[in-house]
Amino acid sequence: MTQEHAFIGRQPILNRQQQIIGYELLFRLNKESVSAEFSSDMQAGTNVLVNTISNMGTDWLVGSKLAFINVAESMLESNFLELLQPQRVVLEIVESTQPSAELLNRLKDLRSQGFGIALDDFILTPQTAPMIEFANYIKLDIQQLGMAQVPALSKELRRHPILQVAEKVETKDEFKQCLDIGMDCFQGYYFAHPETLSAKVINPGYANILQLLNMLRNNAEIRDIENALKRDVALSFKLLRYINSAGFGLSCEIQSFRHAVTILGYQKLYRWLTLLLVTAGAETGSPPALLKTAVTRGRLVELLGGHLLDGQDKDNLFIVGMFSLLDVLLDMPMDKILETLILPESVSDALMEHSGIYGPFLELAEACEDPEMSEVPRLCEQLQITPDMLNRSHVQALNWVEELGV
Repeated sequence: MTQEHAFIGRQPILNRQQQIIGYELLFRLNKESVSAEFSSDMQAGTNVLVNTISNMGTDWLVGSKLAFINVAESMLESNFLELLQPQRVVLEIVESTQPSAELLNRLKDLRSQGFGIALDDFILTPQTAPMIEFANYIKLDIQQLGMAQVPALSKELRRHPILQVAEKVETKDEFKQCLDIGMDCFQGYYFAHPETLSAKVINPGYANILQLLNMLRNNAEIRDIENALKRDVALSFKLLRYINSAGFGLSCEIQSFRHAVTILGYQKLYRWLTLLLVTAGAETGSPPALLKTAVTRGRLVELLGGHLLDGQDKDNLFIVGMFSLLDVLLDMPMDKILETLILPESVSDALMEHSGIYGPFLELAEACEDPEMSEVPRLCEQLQITPDMLNRSHVQALNWVEELGV
């Protein structure tokens, strides 16, 4: 009998500066979501989860980030926990409205082993209050509670030395309210799909890079591109830092832009300038988590398409993923941005309509950020991607972004 594995998705957990401190790992079987309860058959869901994590070894741990994993009470006694690294893992406890003495003792034991403990969808009652003593995080589902209830609950919980995580943050207004209330961490749809589309002109911080991208597309003279780069010393420095990073994997150190062209050629340089375009948002006030999501998408889309496409198509896959959040980063509609860039039609089709040869790979990368992960099995089947292929690509992408130091 073949072992079944789950698809792994993710949702970032952010601090008050909108930097990513960890990822909630989401799991989905081929047929049913296991992101919250694993499945109607708890043991079957647990077995799939164990197979998936044991199959990946320690690869699924991302840089210095924490991994938040949902566990039902029945899983706290299973050998599954032996596969995990306590210092890097936060166990999200579900189904705990009436905690038993055994559960409280087990939480105390897990804390002593070094595990973090999060109380998921927490509602404070006399029955649940004893759990707070053993928790590091309390996750408050602001949609379920209703924003009107959150301030008083947050204030009451602040008497305990525990970090409060606002879950299901869906709008800028909800994020601001939770920030003002004093929440410590944040998670939700808003951080991957913020509101956008108000700027009338492109921020000067991006304009120089857009010009360089078009110069490369037009095969401009090296000296002209060098002169454009020299107008922005910080840009040149950043470009060389990325190219020489561990994530790039070159055997020699690139000393100058001319050297980079000699070693890489225009096509490879173009992809590194797309990285500069996205990360320029750090200087223009874009949230760090948003930049990281865009770069992760770039690498993930490239890896997902790598088993079917190669050569220039792989570079285009990377560009599609990277540019998929440009409308948010540049605060302009995507069609207006594409008017300023010289791009292959296949790349524009993917960005505008998720169509063409690259579109489905972008759609799959975005589906991995959705807590429901409802489209992941269908898209994987369409693209001939197994759970193992998706999970390894996903984790490789996250680790690559850590190595780049974005």
